Amino acid sequence: MPPIISVVGKSGSGKTTLLEKLISELKKRGYRIGTAKHAFHEFEMDKEGKDSWRHKAAGADTVIVASSGRIAMVKDDHVGTLDSLVPYFQDMDLVITEGYKKEHKPKIEIFRAAAHKEPLCKGNNDLIALVTDSDIDLNVPRFGLEDIEKLADFIEKFYLPRA
Repeated sequence: MPPIISVVGKSGSGKTTLLEKLISELKKRGYRIGTAKHAFHEFEMDKEGKDSWRHKAAGADTVIVASSGRIAMVKDDHVGTLDSLVPYFQDMDLVITEGYKKEHKPKIEIFRAAAHKEPLCKGNNDLIALVTDSDIDLNVPRFGLEDIEKLADFIEKFYLPRA
């Protein structure tokens, strides 16, 4: 199974932007990257009236939409834990999540001093790195907001050893 790293931070800290840049950098390096976004509410992947929506509305427990080169799945029996998702990513080199701050997985926190008073993971033993515009020290490697290559180097060194 691939290693999992969670990108966490308070609302508005820039998690999605950081993920976009980090995924792009790791893809340039030849890695297969899977992502999982933690949603705090129910969501619809398809628009009302579309065939897949109609299948789900009719009571299907699992709906897969497949086209050339792409699949999407909606499944009712998800138990809500990150570990229950891992089998779907077995062909990836790394899984990066956005959220899942309560799971015991390695975490990279993004913290912006202007947006929040203190980091979310202060004192959290799962914290492996901090991406910030602050000089705060949490006893983990610290990266600037634009240090994407250095952050990717860190992940590559400790979580993506090449054979």
